[in-house]
Amino acid sequence: MKVYAFDFDGTLTKKSTFFAFIRYAKGYLRTNIGLLLFSPILLLVRLRLYANWKAKQQLFSWYFKGMNIDEFDEKCRNFAQDKRTLMRKKGIATIETALAEGDSIIVITASIENWVKPFFEEFADGVKVEGTHIDVRNKIITGKFLTKNCYGKEKIKRLIRVFPYRHSYTLVAFGDGKGDKHLLKEADESHYKPFRKSRLRKKD
Repeated sequence: MKVYAFDFDGTLTKKSTFFAFIRYAKGYLRTNIGLLLFSPILLLVRLRLYANWKAKQQLFSWYFKGMNIDEFDEKCRNFAQDKRTLMRKKGIATIETALAEGDSIIVITASIENWVKPFFEEFADGVKVEGTHIDVRNKIITGKFLTKNCYGKEKIKRLIRVFPYRHSYTLVAFGDGKGDKHLLKEADESHYKPFRKSRLRKKD
């Protein structure tokens, strides 16, 4: 049995979808106002003096707290439909080939699951998605996250939750950044910054 595990932002997509989705949902003016307000925190994140997940949650809350989840999910579906060009064609082709060969697919991402899943609707249950979950109360977004930011070691935990008994399958992993290094190290076959110029590492 083979399991293909993909990072999403920068791996299957050409750029991060966090701010791309915010711009799509809120427009350039409000997006830029938020970035200006949070610029001190974002600078601290760059200097590694402030936790990335905290800044991410604060930004998400500022833009979406109080929104009805049905409205949010509709924007997520429309985003995926209108921004198909964000996806790397070679990445999608790799997924299609793996599914045709009977292999299992999981996308493990720090992005919010709600806007990631619609990008893979064409594959139905063939592609599983594990991302950051948002808190919703009485159909209203609270601005909080229900799960840890799906980054680093958290990606391994998500993988094992969906596909336990790690030694029962061959893991093929794809990633492009620091948040993927644990997943790539865990894999039997790893691809760093794939679907551009492929770099392949195999364990001995």
